Amino acid sequence: MTPLRLRYQTIEFGEIDVHLCSLRNTNEYYDPKGKAEELGICSASWPIFGVVWPSSLVLAQFMLGYDTTSKRVLEVGCGMALSSLLLNKLNSDITATDYHPEVQYFLEKNVQLNGDKSIAYERTDWANSKDTLGLFDLIIGSDLLYEDDHIELLANFIQRHSKTNCEVILVDPGRGRKNKLNKRLVEFGFSASQFKPQDPHNIGQNFKGHILKYVR
Repeated sequence: MTPLRLRYQTIEFGEIDVHLCSLRNTNEYYDPKGKAEELGICSASWPIFGVVWPSSLVLAQFMLGYDTTSKRVLEVGCGMALSSLLLNKLNSDITATDYHPEVQYFLEKNVQLNGDKSIAYERTDWANSKDTLGLFDLIIGSDLLYEDDHIELLANFIQRHSKTNCEVILVDPGRGRKNKLNKRLVEFGFSASQFKPQDPHNIGQNFKGHILKYVR
């Protein structure tokens, strides 16, 4: 029995219900075997993966109406993988990835809660050039740029895993790094655009960030 306090909720996207087990809040911490510590994840950042952030709600709501037909989709830094769980219900070909050692446990638990098919998952570092993910038609993610050094790491990760023709959808809450990421992805041949979410359903507060779209 872990000391973690968990939250169970159902998030509605139109007629689709996504059942979710997450951490109760950002005060949770449990790393008895030191797995997270070995990966450089401190106690303060340990719970960040396990709560539902506004950016992840914006991304999932946007993906609800996005055409993923015949596309191989990757969610980067998935955390609670809300968009992956939603796309899985829509029968999309979705793969999720994150660096945190506990993400896979919650992903599998939430897939079971929803009674859906398993979601492909790989734990990897953006700096890892030897992962087995392969190439994708569509790459998505939310609230990924916490540090300045994340810009280059994320841009290179996207480049390694994007097909020649690829779309990238990222939700940025306004941490001040999106323009630098835009520049790097444009250098990789992507065209960049950004816009405000038109229907910030399920957010519960005013979202001040942007949806970033890249196409090549």
